[in-house]
Amino acid sequence: MNYKEEFLEIFYDIEREGSDKLLDWLERSDFFTAPASTNRHSAEEGGLCKHSVFVYRRLVKLLESEYGKDWRQTVSAETAAIVALLHDVCKVNCYISDTRNVKDENGVWQKIPCYKFEDSLPYGHGEKSVYIISSFIKLTREEAMAINWHMGGFDARVKGGYYGLQTAYYNYPLALLVHLADIEATYLDETC
Repeated sequence: MNYKEEFLEIFYDIEREGSDKLLDWLERSDFFTAPASTNRHSAEEGGLCKHSVFVYRRLVKLLESEYGKDWRQTVSAETAAIVALLHDVCKVNCYISDTRNVKDENGVWQKIPCYKFEDSLPYGHGEKSVYIISSFIKLTREEAMAINWHMGGFDARVKGGYYGLQTAYYNYPLALLVHLADIEATYLDETC
């Protein structure tokens, strides 16, 4: 099974009104072909979908570790699918194929393919994902917090001195677990 097939299999746990329109939007966008980053984790065609699947796998492991095999009694399968698979939809339609110059082993300049990030909707990161998802389906407060704060200490608001992250993690443990799943997927599962 490829990453898109696995993504879709997990996505079908989402039965919320509007999820069909959300999936249609994902299919019409570059979600399944875009990279997850310009030059770090999953910076390859299909990397965004791959990263989302890896975050889901890691989140399930963390939920099992925290709540046991019956974790679905605490966090629904639908919620786990939403927060893991969709946390980075803010990156949809933002990556552009480009080239850059690098020197080869002989010191000769060569053009190599790369990606460039151009955000036509500069709404933030996690908050942009919440905004996009909310235009299709209604999120619970816990889901919105988990997606909004998935960047943890890397979030620009935190770097700017905002203290809401700590409160979010205390009040919404799923937000912390999604952040950890994202970090684990990025640094343990994906080629950097």
